Amino acid sequence: MLYQIASFLLDVVGGLLTGACLLRLYMQWQRVPFSNPIGGLVFALTDWLVMPLRRVIAPVGRWDLSSLVAAVLLQFVQYFLLWLILGAGAAWAWLPWLALFGLVRVAISGLIGLLIVHAVMSWMSTRSPIADVVARLCAPVLRPFQRIIPLVGGVDLSPLAVLVLLQVAMIILGHLQAGVLQG
Repeated sequence: MLYQIASFLLDVVGGLLTGACLLRLYMQWQRVPFSNPIGGLVFALTDWLVMPLRRVIAPVGRWDLSSLVAAVLLQFVQYFLLWLILGAGAAWAWLPWLALFGLVRVAISGLIGLLIVHAVMSWMSTRSPIADVVARLCAPVLRPFQRIIPLVGGVDLSPLAVLVLLQVAMIILGHLQAGVLQG
C-alpha cells in the first residue's frame, strides 16, 4: 500500500513537472508566445530547473535542450525514488529505460489532454487566450488528419482519430515497457 501511495504521488508531481518542461519545449518550438496564462504557469513550474540548466546547455535552433534535459532528469529522479522505496535491488540498470518510457508516456498523456481541451473549447466557440494557445499547439498534430478526414455535419472528427491513435500508442508503449523489464 505504501508503494502504491508513493508511486501515485511521485507520478502526479513528476508528471506535472515533466509535462510542464515538455510543454515549454513544445511551445518554444512552435513559437507560441508565453505572455498568456499557460505560459505563465509553465514558467512558474519549470524556471527553477530549466534556467540553471540553460547556463550549461545551449539551445539548438528552435529546440530548447535544457527543457528536454530537465524533463528527462525529472523522470529519472521519479523512478530512482521508486527504486529506493522498493528496496534498491539490482534493477538499477533499468532506470534510464524507465525514465525514457515515462517521458514518452507523459508526452502522449499531455497531448491527449491538449486535444481533449481543444475539442471541448471548439464546441463551445469561446475566444480566449487559452483557447488560442491550445489551438496553436494542437494544429501541427491535427493538420495531417484534417486533410484526410472530412467534416461530418460541420464537426471536425480529426481530434477523435488522433486520440484513438494516441491511446493505441499508449498500449504499445505499455507492452514495450513490460517487454524490456521482463528481459
